[in-house]
Amino acid sequence: MRGEGTLVILPALIAVVTLLGGCAGPGKLKVEPIATTESPAEQVNLLENDIGTARKDRVNVLSPTWFARAETSLGEAKKGLARGEPLSGILQDVAYGRAGLQRAKEMTEVAKPAIPDAIRARELARAAGATNFGKDYAGVEESFLDLTKAIENNDLDWARRNQGKVAGAFDQLELRAIKEQTLGEVRNLIGQAEKESARKLAPETLTGAKRKLGEADAFISGQRYQKENVQANAAEAVFHARRLVQVTRQSEKIRTMQPEQTALWMEGILSRITGKLSVSDMRSEPIDLQVENILGSIDGLQKDQQFLAGKVRSQHAELEARKRELTDLQVSTQKRLATLDETARRKIAALDEASRKQIAALEGETERVRAEKERLAAEREFQLKYNDVRAFFAPNEAEVYKEGNRLVIRLREIRFPVGKEVILPDNYGLLTKVQRAIRTFGEPDVTVEGHTDSTGTKALNEHLSQKRAEAVRAYFVANGTLPEERISSVGYGSSRPLASNDTEEGRAINRRIDVVIMPRAPEAQ
Repeated sequence: MRGEGTLVILPALIAVVTLLGGCAGPGKLKVEPIATTESPAEQVNLLENDIGTARKDRVNVLSPTWFARAETSLGEAKKGLARGEPLSGILQDVAYGRAGLQRAKEMTEVAKPAIPDAIRARELARAAGATNFGKDYAGVEESFLDLTKAIENNDLDWARRNQGKVAGAFDQLELRAIKEQTLGEVRNLIGQAEKESARKLAPETLTGAKRKLGEADAFISGQRYQKENVQANAAEAVFHARRLVQVTRQSEKIRTMQPEQTALWMEGILSRITGKLSVSDMRSEPIDLQVENILGSIDGLQKDQQFLAGKVRSQHAELEARKRELTDLQVSTQKRLATLDETARRKIAALDEASRKQIAALEGETERVRAEKERLAAEREFQLKYNDVRAFFAPNEAEVYKEGNRLVIRLREIRFPVGKEVILPDNYGLLTKVQRAIRTFGEPDVTVEGHTDSTGTKALNEHLSQKRAEAVRAYFVANGTLPEERISSVGYGSSRPLASNDTEEGRAINRRIDVVIMPRAPEAQ
C-alpha cells in the first residue's frame, strides 16, 4: 500500500487476521494495512470495482466462502463511510475485504485446473438458459458450490472425484434448455403464425420454418456433443420462426389494403430511408430505381468511411516515420556527444548534476502546493462535468449522482422485454444521452451494472442481469463510445436492492441499469 508511517488499530487487526486465517483454505490470510493518509471513499470505491470485476470472472462461485467475506467487509466499510465513522476503522474493513478477495482469487486459480469439466458444463448450461429451470438448476448449482467449497477446504481429491457427476447434471440441463426453451419458442411461434392464417397467407415461409425446426431437432438429438453447432442450428430455427410471424402479419396487412395503399406504404418506407440518407426525393421514379438510389448512397457512405479510415492509417504511418526520424536524430546526437574529450564530458556531467540538484530542491519545495492545486482543480473539473451531465437527463429518465470519485447514472426509464436482454428502439434516445455523458469525461473507465428485483431464482436473476449489462455494453462499443477495453459489464442480480421487494413500486426501482463512470487521471488519458 502507498504511504509510510501507516497506523491502524492493531488489536482489531490481529483479531480479524486470527479469525480469517483459521477459516477455509490452507495458509494464513495476509492482511495488508492501509495508510491513514489514503482517502476512505476512494479505497471503498476501488474495492467495490475489484469485487465487481471478480464477480464477472466467476470468483463468487469458484471461491464462494472467501468472496462472501470480501463482500461483507465491503458492506461494513460502506456503512462506516455513510455514518461518518473514524477512517481507521473504514480502512481496516477495506483491508480485510482486499485480503479476503485476494484469497478468493487464489482459490479460483486452484479450482480452474481441478474441476475444468464442471466449470465448462456450467457455463454452457447457463448460456443455453438453464437458469430458467428454477429449483432444478438451483440443485445442480448447489452441488457445484459443494465442489468449490471442498477446494477451499483443501479437499481437491473429493472435488475431482465428484466433478463428473456435476458436469453430467449441467450437461442434461443444457440439452433440456435448448430443446424445451429454444425449440419450444420455435414451436410456439409457428403455432402462433398458424393461428394467424400462415397456411393461407405465407405457405412457403411456413414450410421453411418447419423444415428448420425439424433440422434443428434432428441435429440436437443426433449430434449431442457438437455444442456450438447445436446452438447455431437452434438460433437459426428461432430466426426463421420469428420471420414467419412477421411475414404472416405483413401479408395480412397487405391483403386488406387497396393496391394504391400498398404502393404508398412501400413508397413511404423508401422515402423515410432516403430522408435519413439525405439524398434527393425520388418518389417520382420507379420503385426499382428508388432502391438502387438507396443502395448507391449506402455504398458511397461505406466507401467514404473506408477513405477516412485509410487517411487515418496514413497519418499514423507518417507519425511513426517522424518518430523514427527523431529517434535517429537522438542516436546521432548521443554519438556526437560521445566523441567529446573526457574533460568536456566531465564538465557537462558536473553542470548536469548541479542542475538536477537545483531542480530537485525546487520541486521538493513546491510539490505539496502543486499536489494540492491539482487536487482542487480536479475536484472543480469533476463538479463542473457532473453539473453538465445532470442537465442531460430529465428527472424521469435517470438519476445522476456522485459516489466518491465516480459518477453514477441510474437509468430509470430503460426497459427490457420480460425475461430478455434485447434493447428496444425506445431506449436508443436515452442511451445516446449516456454516450454523451461518457464522452464528457474524455476516455474514462466505465462499468455497466445490471440489477433485478428478487422475483425468480438467484441464479436466474444474476444471469439475466449480466446479459442485460452486456447488451448495454455491446451497444456502447458498437456505437464507438469508447474502446472496448475501457467498458466492462457486471450483473448483480437482486443482491443490491434500493427499495423493498415487497411492493411493485419497490421491485420496479430495483430493476435497473447503472452506468458507473470513473474518470482517469490526466496522465492516464
